[in-house]
Amino acid sequence: MENKRLLKDVIYYVFVTAFGFLMIYPILWMFASSLKPAEEIFNNAISLLPSVFMWENYPIGWEGFGRTGFDVFFRNSAIVTSLVVVGAICSSSIVAYGFARLNFKFKGVLFACLMGTIMLPMQVTMIPQYVMFHNIGWVNTFYPLIVPAFLGGTPFFIFLLIQFIRGIPRELDEAAIVDGCSTFGVFWRIILPLLKPALVTVALFAFMWTWDDFLAPLIYLNSADLHTVTIGLRNFMDADGNTNWGPLLAMSSLSLVPQFILFAFFQKYLVQGIATTGLK
Repeated sequence: MENKRLLKDVIYYVFVTAFGFLMIYPILWMFASSLKPAEEIFNNAISLLPSVFMWENYPIGWEGFGRTGFDVFFRNSAIVTSLVVVGAICSSSIVAYGFARLNFKFKGVLFACLMGTIMLPMQVTMIPQYVMFHNIGWVNTFYPLIVPAFLGGTPFFIFLLIQFIRGIPRELDEAAIVDGCSTFGVFWRIILPLLKPALVTVALFAFMWTWDDFLAPLIYLNSADLHTVTIGLRNFMDADGNTNWGPLLAMSSLSLVPQFILFAFFQKYLVQGIATTGLK
């Protein structure tokens, strides 16, 4: 019996390890290929070990294009992403608190509109948004990428926080009100500290989605000095097919480092925030 259980455990861990390797193989291939010569990247695509380590792919890629180096692209992405994360946390938590705890006119209608926007494809609103931002002179600035996060954030984040707040006992609110807390005091002193796991989840998703976003910067940012990392990576690709793959993969590898660091430090809160959302 003991041998049978041991055999099952061995088979399970071998399968999980093999499946996990298949899942991360594309990332490993990208890191390995960033150190390969250009002619070896696709001619010997399966192997992860380069015949010659081309460390110069990283400084070449970091130089960027013309006067604009990749330090500018990383700086722009860091500015936009940081402000979007702050805006998403602040606005989404306040709006979610209003839907989850307060009673006001047209609450049901507004919540239905919120749910509708979650299911609405972004392509539907892309042109009207561009026309609006163009008319107020925000095209070729960071404002179209940042300001919407402070005006409600992403509907999915609001819904996530609503479900989390609904899992917090109302008795805590009532006890705080008896002790003299205002409506905002209940949110600030009671709800917000308990939202920590969900807020970390929102922050991580907002960071990853904004850092990896390609379409919005492509639409609104025209100047090379304003380009983000995703647009900078696109600049390595030539229309004639003369893509400089070594530096491209090197900068792609560097662009993943911030996400790996954040996930490594906040994985516990991410899992907790998702797992406990909507549970009483």
